[in-house]
Amino acid sequence: MSADKKPVVIDLFSGCGGLSSGARKAGFAVTDAFDIDPILTSSYRLNFPKSRVHNLDISKLAGSEIKGFADCHISGIIGGPPCQAFSMIGHRDEADPRRELLGHFFRIVSEIRPDFFLMENVQGIASGSAQQYLDTCLAQVESSYNISKPTVLDASEYGCATKRKRIFVVGVRKDIGRNFDFSKVRKVRTAVTVEDAISDLSHIENEGMIGEFDNWKIIDDRDHSTYAKKMRNRDNTFTGNQRTVHTAKVLARFNKLKQGATDPIGKHKRLTWDGLCPTLRAGTGSDHGSYQSVRPIHPAEDRVITVREAARLQGFSDSHKFHPTIWHSFRMIGNSVSPILAKKILQEVKNQVLI
Repeated sequence: MSADKKPVVIDLFSGCGGLSSGARKAGFAVTDAFDIDPILTSSYRLNFPKSRVHNLDISKLAGSEIKGFADCHISGIIGGPPCQAFSMIGHRDEADPRRELLGHFFRIVSEIRPDFFLMENVQGIASGSAQQYLDTCLAQVESSYNISKPTVLDASEYGCATKRKRIFVVGVRKDIGRNFDFSKVRKVRTAVTVEDAISDLSHIENEGMIGEFDNWKIIDDRDHSTYAKKMRNRDNTFTGNQRTVHTAKVLARFNKLKQGATDPIGKHKRLTWDGLCPTLRAGTGSDHGSYQSVRPIHPAEDRVITVREAARLQGFSDSHKFHPTIWHSFRMIGNSVSPILAKKILQEVKNQVLI
Protein backbone atom coordinates (compact mmCIF):
# COMPACT_ATOMS: atom_id res chain seq x y z
CA MET A 1 0.00 0.00 0.00
CA SER A 2 1.06 3.59 -0.59
CA ALA A 3 1.26 6.18 2.17
CA ASP A 4 -2.40 7.06 1.53
CA LYS A 5 -3.43 3.38 1.77
CA LYS A 6 -4.06 2.89 -1.93
CA PRO A 7 -2.76 -0.16 -3.82
CA VAL A 8 0.41 0.73 -5.73
CA VAL A 9 1.03 0.35 -9.45
CA ILE A 10 4.07 1.30 -11.46
CA ASP A 11 3.79 2.47 -15.06
CA LEU A 12 6.32 1.23 -17.62
CA PHE A 13 6.60 3.20 -20.89
CA SER A 14 4.41 5.82 -19.23
CA GLY A 15 4.57 8.59 -21.83
CA CYS A 16 2.39 11.50 -20.77
CA GLY A 17 0.34 9.33 -18.43
CA GLY A 18 -2.82 7.99 -20.08
CA LEU A 19 -2.68 4.70 -18.18
CA SER A 20 -1.48 6.48 -15.04
CA SER A 21 -4.42 8.86 -15.21
CA GLY A 22 -6.85 5.95 -15.48
CA ALA A 23 -5.12 4.13 -12.62
CA ARG A 24 -5.29 7.17 -10.37
CA LYS A 25 -8.98 7.65 -11.11
CA ALA A 26 -9.58 3.95 -10.43
CA GLY A 27 -8.15 4.36 -6.93
CA PHE A 28 -4.53 3.28 -7.38
CA ALA A 29 -1.39 5.16 -6.36
CA VAL A 30 1.14 5.42 -9.19
CA THR A 31 4.35 5.78 -7.22
CA ASP A 32 6.81 5.43 -10.10
CA ALA A 33 6.71 5.94 -13.86
CA PHE A 34 9.43 4.82 -16.27
CA ASP A 35 10.04 6.06 -19.81
CA ILE A 36 13.30 6.81 -21.62
CA ASP A 37 11.82 9.73 -23.60
CA PRO A 38 12.28 12.98 -21.64
CA ILE A 39 9.98 14.93 -23.96
CA LEU A 40 7.01 12.55 -23.82
CA THR A 41 7.29 12.56 -20.01
CA SER A 42 8.14 16.26 -19.70
CA SER A 43 4.80 17.24 -18.15
CA TYR A 44 4.31 14.04 -16.13
CA ARG A 45 5.51 15.67 -12.91
CA LEU A 46 2.99 18.48 -13.39
CA ASN A 47 0.12 16.02 -13.74
CA PHE A 48 1.33 13.49 -11.15
CA PRO A 49 3.19 15.48 -8.49
CA LYS A 50 3.17 12.54 -6.06
CA SER A 51 4.83 10.19 -8.56
CA ARG A 52 8.52 9.74 -9.31
CA VAL A 53 9.51 9.88 -12.98
CA HIS A 54 12.53 7.85 -14.13
CA ASN A 55 13.91 8.58 -17.62
CA LEU A 56 15.71 5.27 -17.80
CA ASP A 57 16.18 2.52 -20.38
CA ILE A 58 13.78 -0.21 -19.27
CA SER A 59 15.77 -2.85 -21.16
CA LYS A 60 18.67 -2.22 -18.76
CA LEU A 61 16.60 -2.16 -15.56
CA ALA A 62 16.32 -5.11 -13.19
CA GLY A 63 13.13 -5.80 -11.28
CA SER A 64 15.08 -5.40 -8.03
CA GLU A 65 15.99 -1.83 -8.99
CA ILE A 66 12.35 -0.97 -9.64
CA LYS A 67 11.37 -2.52 -6.32
CA GLY A 68 13.97 -0.33 -4.66
CA PHE A 69 12.51 2.81 -6.22
CA ALA A 70 8.96 1.93 -5.11
CA ASP A 71 10.03 0.71 -1.64
CA CYS A 72 6.62 -0.86 -0.97
CA HIS A 73 4.44 -3.74 -2.15
CA ILE A 74 3.72 -3.35 -5.86
CA SER A 75 0.16 -4.47 -6.55
CA GLY A 76 0.33 -4.02 -10.30
CA ILE A 77 2.53 -3.26 -13.28
CA ILE A 78 0.86 -1.41 -16.12
CA GLY A 79 2.29 -0.32 -19.44
CA GLY A 80 2.11 0.01 -23.18
CA PRO A 81 5.45 -1.03 -24.71
CA PRO A 82 6.29 0.89 -27.93
CA CYS A 83 3.96 -0.30 -30.67
CA GLN A 84 5.64 0.94 -33.86
CA ALA A 85 7.21 -2.44 -34.67
CA PHE A 86 3.77 -4.12 -34.49
CA SER A 87 1.49 -1.52 -36.07
CA MET A 88 -0.45 -2.60 -39.17
CA ILE A 89 0.02 0.88 -40.69
CA GLY A 90 3.79 0.77 -40.19
CA HIS A 91 6.55 -1.41 -41.60
CA ARG A 92 6.27 -4.12 -38.89
CA ASP A 93 10.05 -4.33 -38.97
CA GLU A 94 11.21 -7.42 -37.08
CA ALA A 95 14.64 -5.81 -36.72
CA ASP A 96 13.23 -2.73 -34.98
CA PRO A 97 14.96 -2.68 -31.56
CA ARG A 98 11.81 -1.29 -29.95
CA ARG A 99 10.20 -4.69 -30.59
CA GLU A 100 12.32 -6.21 -27.82
CA LEU A 101 10.85 -3.86 -25.21
CA LEU A 102 7.70 -5.99 -25.13
CA GLY A 103 9.83 -8.86 -23.83
CA HIS A 104 11.41 -6.62 -21.22
CA PHE A 105 7.95 -5.64 -19.94
CA PHE A 106 7.19 -9.27 -19.15
CA ARG A 107 10.71 -9.92 -17.88
CA ILE A 108 10.20 -7.19 -15.28
CA VAL A 109 6.79 -8.64 -14.37
CA SER A 110 8.43 -12.05 -13.82
CA GLU A 111 11.12 -10.50 -11.60
CA ILE A 112 8.81 -8.34 -9.48
CA ARG A 113 5.81 -10.71 -9.32
CA PRO A 114 3.08 -8.12 -8.70
CA ASP A 115 -0.49 -9.21 -7.99
CA PHE A 116 -1.46 -8.36 -11.57
CA PHE A 117 -0.23 -6.79 -14.78
CA LEU A 118 -1.99 -4.87 -17.56
CA MET A 119 -0.32 -4.62 -20.97
CA GLU A 120 -1.66 -2.49 -23.83
CA ASN A 121 -0.63 -2.46 -27.48
CA VAL A 122 -1.85 -2.17 -31.08
CA GLN A 123 -4.05 -4.80 -32.73
CA GLY A 124 -1.19 -5.87 -34.98
CA ILE A 125 0.57 -7.50 -32.06
CA ALA A 126 -1.88 -10.39 -32.27
CA SER A 127 -1.32 -11.30 -35.92
CA GLY A 128 1.40 -12.95 -38.00
CA SER A 129 4.92 -13.13 -36.64
CA ALA A 130 4.04 -10.51 -34.02
CA GLN A 131 1.60 -12.99 -32.45
CA GLN A 132 4.38 -15.56 -32.20
CA TYR A 133 6.63 -13.00 -30.55
CA LEU A 134 3.86 -12.01 -28.10
CA ASP A 135 3.43 -15.69 -27.18
CA THR A 136 7.18 -15.96 -26.59
CA CYS A 137 7.09 -12.91 -24.32
CA LEU A 138 4.07 -14.19 -22.40
CA ALA A 139 5.86 -17.49 -21.83
CA GLN A 140 8.05 -15.67 -19.31
CA VAL A 141 5.07 -15.32 -16.96
CA GLU A 142 2.67 -18.10 -17.90
CA SER A 143 3.83 -20.43 -15.12
CA SER A 144 3.05 -17.81 -12.47
CA TYR A 145 0.04 -15.95 -13.89
CA ASN A 146 -3.47 -16.67 -15.09
CA ILE A 147 -3.34 -14.72 -18.35
CA SER A 148 -6.37 -13.37 -20.19
CA LYS A 149 -6.79 -13.85 -23.90
CA PRO A 150 -5.47 -10.75 -25.72
CA THR A 151 -8.65 -8.70 -26.01
CA VAL A 152 -9.45 -5.85 -28.41
CA LEU A 153 -11.36 -2.95 -26.88
CA ASP A 154 -12.50 0.17 -28.72
CA ALA A 155 -12.35 3.29 -26.53
CA SER A 156 -15.45 4.69 -28.26
CA GLU A 157 -17.54 1.85 -26.79
CA TYR A 158 -16.49 2.74 -23.25
CA GLY A 159 -17.25 6.46 -23.12
CA CYS A 160 -14.58 8.08 -25.30
CA ALA A 161 -15.36 10.22 -28.36
CA THR A 162 -12.61 8.63 -30.45
CA LYS A 163 -12.48 5.36 -32.36
CA ARG A 164 -9.41 3.71 -30.91
CA LYS A 165 -9.00 -0.07 -30.94
CA ARG A 166 -6.22 -1.52 -28.82
CA ILE A 167 -5.30 -4.93 -27.44
CA PHE A 168 -5.13 -5.47 -23.70
CA VAL A 169 -3.76 -8.42 -21.73
CA VAL A 170 -4.27 -8.86 -17.99
CA GLY A 171 -2.46 -11.40 -15.85
CA VAL A 172 -3.34 -12.34 -12.25
CA ARG A 173 -0.78 -14.16 -10.10
CA LYS A 174 -1.90 -17.78 -9.78
CA ASP A 175 -1.65 -17.99 -6.00
CA ILE A 176 -4.36 -15.29 -5.79
CA GLY A 177 -6.68 -17.84 -7.38
CA ARG A 178 -8.58 -15.56 -9.76
CA ASN A 179 -8.93 -14.90 -13.47
CA PHE A 180 -9.70 -11.57 -15.10
CA ASP A 181 -12.91 -11.34 -17.13
CA PHE A 182 -12.89 -8.56 -19.75
CA SER A 183 -16.62 -9.01 -20.39
CA LYS A 184 -17.32 -7.27 -17.08
CA VAL A 185 -15.70 -4.02 -18.25
CA ARG A 186 -18.87 -2.04 -18.88
CA LYS A 187 -19.63 -0.47 -22.22
CA VAL A 188 -21.61 2.77 -22.40
CA ARG A 189 -25.22 2.69 -23.54
CA THR A 190 -25.00 5.84 -25.65
CA ALA A 191 -21.89 6.83 -27.57
CA VAL A 192 -20.17 10.11 -26.72
CA THR A 193 -20.05 12.33 -29.80
CA VAL A 194 -17.61 14.96 -31.02
CA GLU A 195 -20.19 17.59 -30.06
CA ASP A 196 -20.40 16.20 -26.52
CA ALA A 197 -16.63 16.35 -26.22
CA ILE A 198 -15.60 19.70 -27.70
CA SER A 199 -18.52 22.00 -28.56
CA ASP A 200 -18.12 24.03 -25.34
CA LEU A 201 -14.54 24.84 -26.35
CA SER A 202 -15.86 27.18 -29.04
CA HIS A 203 -16.91 29.75 -26.39
CA ILE A 204 -13.64 30.79 -24.80
CA GLU A 205 -11.33 33.70 -24.14
CA ASN A 206 -7.53 33.82 -24.16
CA GLU A 207 -6.03 34.51 -20.73
CA GLY A 208 -2.46 34.81 -21.99
CA MET A 209 0.61 32.81 -21.07
CA ILE A 210 1.43 31.36 -17.68
CA GLY A 211 4.99 30.15 -17.92
CA GLU A 212 5.34 28.21 -21.17
CA PHE A 213 1.65 27.32 -21.49
CA ASP A 214 -1.13 29.23 -23.24
CA ASN A 215 -4.15 29.61 -20.95
CA TRP A 216 -7.84 29.86 -21.83
CA LYS A 217 -11.20 30.06 -20.10
CA ILE A 218 -14.63 28.80 -21.10
CA ILE A 219 -17.04 31.76 -20.90
CA ASP A 220 -20.24 30.09 -22.07
CA ASP A 221 -22.32 29.03 -19.06
CA ARG A 222 -25.06 27.30 -21.02
CA ASP A 223 -25.72 23.66 -20.24
CA HIS A 224 -23.37 21.33 -22.02
CA SER A 225 -22.94 17.58 -22.13
CA THR A 226 -22.33 15.49 -19.06
CA TYR A 227 -19.04 14.50 -20.69
CA ALA A 228 -17.84 18.10 -21.05
CA LYS A 229 -18.81 18.90 -17.47
CA LYS A 230 -16.73 15.98 -16.23
CA MET A 231 -13.75 17.11 -18.29
CA ARG A 232 -13.75 20.74 -17.13
CA ASN A 233 -11.73 22.33 -14.35
CA ARG A 234 -13.81 23.96 -11.63
CA ASP A 235 -12.77 27.43 -12.79
CA ASN A 236 -13.32 26.52 -16.49
CA THR A 237 -9.67 27.19 -17.38
CA PHE A 238 -7.45 25.00 -19.54
CA THR A 239 -4.21 25.01 -21.53
CA GLY A 240 -3.04 23.96 -24.98
CA ASN A 241 -5.48 25.60 -27.35
CA GLN A 242 -3.25 27.39 -29.86
CA ARG A 243 -4.73 27.34 -33.36
CA THR A 244 -2.66 26.11 -36.27
CA VAL A 245 -2.10 28.93 -38.76
CA HIS A 246 -3.05 27.67 -42.24
CA THR A 247 -2.22 29.22 -45.59
CA ALA A 248 -4.96 30.86 -47.67
CA LYS A 249 -4.94 27.89 -50.07
CA VAL A 250 -5.44 25.39 -47.25
CA LEU A 251 -8.20 27.48 -45.72
CA ALA A 252 -9.98 27.58 -49.08
CA ARG A 253 -9.77 23.79 -49.39
CA PHE A 254 -11.04 23.25 -45.86
CA ASN A 255 -13.90 25.67 -46.43
CA LYS A 256 -15.27 23.49 -49.24
CA LEU A 257 -15.38 20.35 -47.12
CA LYS A 258 -18.66 19.19 -45.64
CA GLN A 259 -18.69 17.34 -42.32
CA GLY A 260 -17.45 13.80 -42.83
CA ALA A 261 -15.54 14.66 -46.03
CA THR A 262 -11.78 14.24 -46.45
CA ASP A 263 -9.37 16.79 -47.89
CA PRO A 264 -7.99 15.11 -51.05
CA ILE A 265 -4.54 16.66 -50.66
CA GLY A 266 -3.75 16.64 -46.94
CA LYS A 267 -6.05 13.67 -46.18
CA HIS A 268 -7.53 15.55 -43.22
CA LYS A 269 -11.04 14.38 -42.36
CA ARG A 270 -13.61 16.96 -41.28
CA LEU A 271 -15.24 15.78 -38.09
CA THR A 272 -19.01 15.50 -37.76
CA TRP A 273 -20.71 16.89 -34.67
CA ASP A 274 -22.81 13.75 -34.20
CA GLY A 275 -20.02 11.28 -34.99
CA LEU A 276 -16.75 10.01 -33.58
CA CYS A 277 -13.20 11.19 -34.12
CA PRO A 278 -10.98 8.77 -36.06
CA THR A 279 -7.97 7.35 -34.22
CA LEU A 280 -5.54 10.14 -33.35
CA ARG A 281 -2.04 9.25 -34.54
CA ALA A 282 1.19 10.21 -32.82
CA GLY A 283 3.56 11.11 -35.61
CA THR A 284 7.26 10.48 -34.97
CA GLY A 285 10.01 11.97 -32.87
CA SER A 286 13.13 13.63 -34.26
CA ASP A 287 14.94 10.27 -34.16
CA HIS A 288 12.49 8.88 -36.74
CA GLY A 289 12.08 11.81 -39.14
CA SER A 290 9.86 14.23 -37.18
CA TYR A 291 6.75 13.33 -39.18
CA GLN A 292 3.56 15.02 -38.03
CA SER A 293 0.36 13.05 -37.91
CA VAL A 294 -2.65 14.10 -39.98
CA ARG A 295 -5.05 15.96 -37.70
CA PRO A 296 -8.81 16.08 -38.19
CA ILE A 297 -10.55 19.30 -39.19
CA HIS A 298 -12.92 20.98 -36.76
CA PRO A 299 -16.60 20.37 -37.66
CA ALA A 300 -17.48 24.08 -37.97
CA GLU A 301 -14.20 26.00 -38.22
CA ASP A 302 -11.73 25.87 -41.12
CA ARG A 303 -8.74 24.56 -39.16
CA VAL A 304 -7.37 21.36 -37.72
CA ILE A 305 -8.28 20.63 -34.12
CA THR A 306 -6.25 22.03 -31.24
CA VAL A 307 -4.31 20.07 -28.66
CA ARG A 308 -7.05 20.59 -26.06
CA GLU A 309 -9.75 19.43 -28.45
CA ALA A 310 -7.70 16.31 -29.21
CA ALA A 311 -7.22 15.73 -25.48
CA ARG A 312 -10.96 16.02 -24.86
CA LEU A 313 -11.67 13.56 -27.68
CA GLN A 314 -9.08 11.13 -26.28
CA GLY A 315 -10.52 11.36 -22.77
CA PHE A 316 -8.05 13.59 -20.92
CA SER A 317 -9.53 16.05 -18.44
CA ASP A 318 -8.82 19.77 -18.83
CA SER A 319 -6.44 19.68 -15.86
CA HIS A 320 -3.97 17.54 -17.81
CA LYS A 321 -1.10 19.53 -19.32
CA PHE A 322 0.94 18.35 -22.27
CA HIS A 323 3.83 20.22 -23.94
CA PRO A 324 4.23 23.89 -24.85
CA THR A 325 4.51 22.93 -28.54
CA ILE A 326 1.65 21.56 -30.63
CA TRP A 327 3.81 18.87 -32.29
CA HIS A 328 5.02 17.23 -29.09
CA SER A 329 1.58 17.53 -27.48
CA PHE A 330 0.00 15.60 -30.34
CA ARG A 331 2.75 12.99 -30.04
CA MET A 332 1.86 12.63 -26.37
CA ILE A 333 -1.86 12.25 -27.05
CA GLY A 334 -1.45 9.97 -30.06
CA ASN A 335 0.79 7.61 -28.08
CA SER A 336 -1.51 7.47 -25.07
CA VAL A 337 -4.17 5.11 -23.81
CA SER A 338 -7.51 6.83 -23.25
CA PRO A 339 -7.71 7.56 -19.51
CA ILE A 340 -11.43 6.79 -19.65
CA LEU A 341 -10.89 3.24 -20.92
CA ALA A 342 -7.88 2.75 -18.63
CA LYS A 343 -9.99 3.73 -15.63
CA LYS A 344 -12.74 1.27 -16.54
CA ILE A 345 -10.35 -1.63 -17.00
CA LEU A 346 -8.41 -0.91 -13.82
CA GLN A 347 -11.55 -0.43 -11.76
CA GLU A 348 -12.62 -3.88 -12.86
CA VAL A 349 -9.14 -5.29 -12.13
CA LYS A 350 -9.46 -3.85 -8.63
CA ASN A 351 -12.92 -5.39 -8.19
CA GLN A 352 -11.95 -8.82 -9.52
CA VAL A 353 -8.42 -9.17 -8.19
CA LEU A 354 -7.82 -7.03 -5.12
CA ILE A 355 -11.15 -6.94 -3.30
